[in-house]
Amino acid sequence: MNDRLPEARGGIDTDPAAAAAPLGWSLHSDDPAAALRRQGFVLLDAAALAQMAQAAPAPLTASWDDLPPDAHLRDGGAYRFRRHASYTLDLPAQLARVPHRAHWQPTDYNALHGGIERWFEPVHAALDAQPAWTGLLAALGRVFAAAAATPVTRWYVEAHQFRIDTAQGIGRPTPEGAHRDGVDFVAVVLVQRQAVRGGETRVFQADAPFGVRFTLAQPWSALLLDDARVVHETTPIQSAAAPGACAGWRDTLVLTYRRDRFQDPSR
Repeated sequence: MNDRLPEARGGIDTDPAAAAAPLGWSLHSDDPAAALRRQGFVLLDAAALAQMAQAAPAPLTASWDDLPPDAHLRDGGAYRFRRHASYTLDLPAQLARVPHRAHWQPTDYNALHGGIERWFEPVHAALDAQPAWTGLLAALGRVFAAAAATPVTRWYVEAHQFRIDTAQGIGRPTPEGAHRDGVDFVAVVLVQRQAVRGGETRVFQADAPFGVRFTLAQPWSALLLDDARVVHETTPIQSAAAPGACAGWRDTLVLTYRRDRFQDPSR
């Protein structure tokens, strides 16, 4: 399938026209909502994300340093660490955390980990007092509402802090492969890459085997996705550290926005 994937190398600060021209896609846009409506995804650099959130998110980075292991990996790996929290967002900016709950997806969207309630340690409550955190979640909700085909007044938001490390070899950001999440919109925010190679992001049309590939390399850059129109995945990572040095890792924040309700096994 790679021969059908135009590539933008070196992060998202590359020539987007050359990468996406075969599909008529543009990787970047000054109007993210319009790009989402037109093609189903868009990339934001760090400056655009900070401007959108009206706060620089870099101070949040340290909160990724104590993520507990993901105890639910069904591939037997020990490379993923994460925290999880759920919110309601009453637009334009009323964000409220709901009581801690399990993360659940149907097997239609996650064949590897779907169909089970996965309880993760909660995102630290201190983040809810950080303007960069609340501003980011609310700002993305407004962009997604502007991109939605029908009006939205409330989003059900799930926030996932991930660290994928290479201490035991290969780390897999998306062990389930190319997928959708069963929500309306998704934001994948790169927090940092430390001494790794790989981790190429791929975005495909949901109804055709065509797409683009690129590597998110700039801290606090983001990929925004219309979950109904595209599927996405990130390739495995390996350590690029010097011999004897600490293994590398890749940190991301994944935010999902769903109208009506959270995904729940009872419905």
